[in-house]
Amino acid sequence: MICFRASIESYFLQGEDVQSTTLTFFNLPEDSKLGLRDQICEMVSSAITSQILSPDKRLPSCRELAQQLDVSRNTVFAAYNRLIDLGLLVSRNRSGYFIAPDSQSILALKKDKNQDVPQERKPSPVEFGPSGLVPVLNPLNWNSYPYPFIYNQIDPGLFPVESWRECSRLALSRIQKPAWMDDSVESDSPQLIQQLRQRLLNYRGIYAEEDEILITLGTQNALFIIGSVFSNKDKTIAIEDPGYFGALNAFKLSGNEVVGVPVNEGGLDVTAIPNNCQLVFTTPSHQFPTMVTMSETRRKELLEASVKQDFLIIEDDYEAEMNYFDRRSRSIRSFDQDNRVIYIGSLSKTVSPGIRLGFMVAHRDIIQRARMIRGVMMRHPPTIIQETVALFFRLGYYDSHLRNLQRRYKKRWHVMHDAITKHLSMLEQTKNKGGTSFWLRGPEGFNARDLADRLKEKGVLIDIGEIFYLNEDKRSFRLGFAFVTMQKLEEGIKIIAEEVKYLLK
Repeated sequence: MICFRASIESYFLQGEDVQSTTLTFFNLPEDSKLGLRDQICEMVSSAITSQILSPDKRLPSCRELAQQLDVSRNTVFAAYNRLIDLGLLVSRNRSGYFIAPDSQSILALKKDKNQDVPQERKPSPVEFGPSGLVPVLNPLNWNSYPYPFIYNQIDPGLFPVESWRECSRLALSRIQKPAWMDDSVESDSPQLIQQLRQRLLNYRGIYAEEDEILITLGTQNALFIIGSVFSNKDKTIAIEDPGYFGALNAFKLSGNEVVGVPVNEGGLDVTAIPNNCQLVFTTPSHQFPTMVTMSETRRKELLEASVKQDFLIIEDDYEAEMNYFDRRSRSIRSFDQDNRVIYIGSLSKTVSPGIRLGFMVAHRDIIQRARMIRGVMMRHPPTIIQETVALFFRLGYYDSHLRNLQRRYKKRWHVMHDAITKHLSMLEQTKNKGGTSFWLRGPEGFNARDLADRLKEKGVLIDIGEIFYLNEDKRSFRLGFAFVTMQKLEEGIKIIAEEVKYLLK
C-alpha cells in the first residue's frame, strides 16, 4: 500500500509562482525498500491515480519538495525527470511541473495489467455491529441501466434549466446586500415562507402563520428532527407497514421505539393503531409504497383517534399533486382543529431531488423546538437555495413546471397501467389514482429478490418490497416510472413479464 497523504492544511508560498497559493503535503512511506528516487515516483503517481492532485495545479518545486521530504534537491529532480519520461508529468518553462494530460490513461493501463495483484487495505480501528437501519440498495450507476424502474428519480429532461438559471442569477444579484449572505439559524427566507403559504400550502387547505413553518433539507431531515423532538419518552411511534423505510431509519436513529400498523386498500388501518403511541406517521395522498389513497372518511377517523388515544399525526403528503383522476384530496391538516397534525412536504418530486428542500408545518411550540434541534444539527438549509426556490415560485415557474410534470406523468401512468394489465396480469396490482409508481405482489412462494437479481442482468432495475416491511414479506415489488422514457416503458414491462413467468413455472 503506497503511503500518500494530502493535507488540507495550507502551505503558503513566499516569493514563489503566484499561479498557486497552496501546495500539497507529501509523506514518504516509512517502510519502503525502494530507493528515495523511486519512492518519490511512487508517491506522486499514487497521488495522480487517486485524483488528489488537480491537473492545472503545479506540483511543489524541487526545492519545496526536498524541504518537505528532507531529501536532496537532486533526488527530487531525478524523480521528476523519471516521471516526465514515463509520461506522467510535464515541465512548463518558468511555470514548474504539472500532471500530464494523458497520465490517467497511462496509469489505468498499468492498473489493468496488475489487476490480479491484491490491494492491501488497513482494517478499521473501530468495529461496528448491525445498525438496524434499512439501506438504499440501488447501484450508484443506476441511470446507466436501460430500464431503471426505481422510485425517487425524475426525468432530467423535464427540469426547466433556463428558468432555474434565471432564478439563480437573480438570487446572486449584488444590487443590494443579498439576504443569503447572513446566518439564518433563527429564521428562514421570508420570501420562501411567503411563497409556500400562498402558492403551495393554501392549495392543500392549510393556513399557517410564519412561525408555524420550518424549512428543512427535505422530508428525511424533517423526520429526523421530529424524531429528536419527541425522543426519550416512554411512548412509541407508529408507522405504516409496509411503509417508508426512511421514516423507520429516522425514528430509530433518533432513539425512538417503532411499531407497525397494517395497511389495506384504504391506507393505514386506524383501528389497528396500538395504545401508548405518541406519534403516528402516515402518507395519505399516495401510501408509500402501495400508492393507495386514504379516503376523506378515514382521514377524519384518524383525527378522531388522535384525540381519543392522545397522539399526534405526522402527515407526509408527498405526490399529493400527482392525482390524475379525482380532485385533489384535502390534507389531514386542513381538517385539524386541535393542532394534532405535523405536516411535512418536499420539493424533491416536483422540482428536483438534488435541491434537498422541504418544510414542516406544526404548532409554533413544536416548530420552536424543531428549530433549536435543526440549529444544532446543521444550523439551517442553504439560504441561497431558499432564495432561488422562492424566486422559482414567485415568477410562476413552479406552477408551469408542475403542470408539465402532471401532463407528462399522466401519460406515462396510462402506458404503465395498460402494459402491466396486459403483460403482468398474473400478479396482484394495487389500485391507485396516480403517483409515479406501481405496487405489485406475487402469489405464495414468489420471491421478488430473485426477480430483481435476474432482471438486473438484463438491464432492468426494480425496488424489492421486503425493505418496506417491518415483518418479512418477499412477494412484493415496486415499479417507478418517472425516469424511464415513454418509448421504453412497455419494452421494460415485457422483460419483467418474461422473468416473472419463468419464476412462476
